[in-house]
Amino acid sequence: MSTPGYQQVQISEVARGRLDGSRQGRPCFTSDLSVNEFVLVTESGFEPLGMVMGTSVYHVGVQYGNWKVSQELGVLTQAMYNVRELAMARMEAEAAQLGADGVIGVELRPMNYGFLADVVEFIAVGTAVKATDGTNYRTPNGKPFTTSLSGQDFWTLWQHGWLPRRLVLGNCVYHVAHQTLRQTLSQVGQNAEMPQFTQALYDARELAMARMQYEGQQLGADGIVGTFVDDFRYWGEHGVEFFATGTAVSKVRPDVNPIKPTMTMPLNG
Repeated sequence: MSTPGYQQVQISEVARGRLDGSRQGRPCFTSDLSVNEFVLVTESGFEPLGMVMGTSVYHVGVQYGNWKVSQELGVLTQAMYNVRELAMARMEAEAAQLGADGVIGVELRPMNYGFLADVVEFIAVGTAVKATDGTNYRTPNGKPFTTSLSGQDFWTLWQHGWLPRRLVLGNCVYHVAHQTLRQTLSQVGQNAEMPQFTQALYDARELAMARMQYEGQQLGADGIVGTFVDDFRYWGEHGVEFFATGTAVSKVRPDVNPIKPTMTMPLNG
C-alpha cells in the first residue's frame, strides 16, 4: 500500500499566514485541549503552540470485480488510505511550520457531501506541542510525532518513559458476497452461523489490523497503544471498510521512575 510522500505536501498560503500570525507579537496559542489536558501536558514539559489541521478531498475511482465473490476492493482501499494519509501529512506539515515536536489529541474524521457522490473528505486536527527543555523529540525521520491520545494519556505515557511516534493506520474495503438462494432457504427458522459472512468480515478486519501493525514496525516502534477498529459503510449493504488506528510508541527514557497508580473511589454510589 503506497503512502503519499511527505516532501510533496505543501501548506496553503492561507494556513501559512495563520501559523505565522500566531507567532507575531505576543504569542497566543490555540488548542482543542481541555483545561485538565492542558495542565497535564505542560506538567509533562511540553507547551502548546497552536491547533494544526490537514484536509484532503478525494475522488474515488471505479472498482471492478466479481460481486459473487467475497474479496477486497483494492481501488477503494487505496483511495481511502490515501485521503487519510494526505490529511495527516498536511497536519504534520503545519506542525513542522510551527517548530513543534509533535501533535497530540489528533482526530481524524470523514466529511461527506450529498452533492458529491464519488468524493470523500477527511480532516485531521490536533494540538501542536513543543518540549520546553530544548530537546528534540521528533521522530527519527524528522517529522513531528502524532497521537490520538488525550492529554491525560500523554502525561501517563511520558511519566513512564514512553513517547508517541505516529498515529498509524490500516484499512481494508471488502465486498461480502451474497448468499445463494439455497443457503438462505436452508437457514430459515434456524439458529445457524453464516460462515460466508463470518469469514469475509474476519479477513477484512485482519487485513486492516495487519497493515496498521506493519506501519508501526516500519517506524521501529516498540508497540502500539490505544488501538481502535472502526467500520464505515459507504458502498451499500455488502460493502464495508474496516479502519484500524493506534499510536506507535517507543521507550525513550528507560531510567525514569514511573509514578505508581492510585485508586480513587466515587462518592456518588
